[in-house]
Amino acid sequence: MTAYVIRGALVTAVASAPLTLSEGEILIGSAQEIEASALSRVQLAAIWNGLPGTNPISRFKDRKSAARRLWAAFQELPVPSELASAGPRPSSKQAKVVDLLKRPEGATVAEVMNATGWLPHSVRGMFSGALKKKHRLMLISAQEQRGRVYRIAGEATA
Repeated sequence: MTAYVIRGALVTAVASAPLTLSEGEILIGSAQEIEASALSRVQLAAIWNGLPGTNPISRFKDRKSAARRLWAAFQELPVPSELASAGPRPSSKQAKVVDLLKRPEGATVAEVMNATGWLPHSVRGMFSGALKKKHRLMLISAQEQRGRVYRIAGEATA
């Protein structure tokens, strides 16, 4: 099912709901959710004006018509392919890191450094920037005997 993430006046179609949303983001799955959202009519008009191929308006008559028109316009937005939203490009260093983090035993920063040749600050930056923010993966960490171990949430743990 296609869902839509609203960030200010920007709307992005997503093939599946992200695991986490940033502050100020709203996940929409139906016209009823648009109508029930906390967005004001001014914000709804700004979203409408930001959509490609729409005629700018100053305001909507009411929330119900705004929700109906926005939902119809949202469904015209291009949906990224499953491959594009699935994560990093295959055979890249990021994909290698994701594979390490999906293992039941997870991976330490040192193990990721050995696999990629990166420095510690690059590994931590990739965790927070690329994996958490860009690819929307939920990382969990735990202090274990071999050090701080990182895993992708939802994967089998030892």
